[in-house]
Amino acid sequence: YRAAVRTLLRRNIEALNRGETAAIFATYADDVHFRFPGHSSWAADITGREQLERWVRRIVEVGMQFETREIVVDGPPWDTRLALRYTDRHAAPDGTLVYENDGVIFGRTKWGKLTYYEVNEDTEKVTEFDEYLRKDV
Repeated sequence: YRAAVRTLLRRNIEALNRGETAAIFATYADDVHFRFPGHSSWAADITGREQLERWVRRIVEVGMQFETREIVVDGPPWDTRLALRYTDRHAAPDGTLVYENDGVIFGRTKWGKLTYYEVNEDTEKVTEFDEYLRKDV
């Protein structure tokens, strides 16, 4: 079971990098709770699949790319905990790397549906990325 969850997470990240969101959205519980700390425009504490889908679509629209570093899965199918360590990046249209940040996602699933997850990364870098995006508009 743990191996299957790790494979699913890797596939979902790969799909997200291609701009495909259906696979990841299919794993959300209707009442999923999501947190992204900080004071940037990305900061969020939301409950509900619809709101979370809007947040994730913004990642795709911006063109953020993720590299999975490590995945840890523990617990039974009715109470699975997961941690995903990653690096996210954004390049300017000319290919120049303008953002890179390491982070950890902690989540909980119940019978294959994500019920809670939080994203933790350097919020100062996220705020700087916000400034870059405002200049780019």
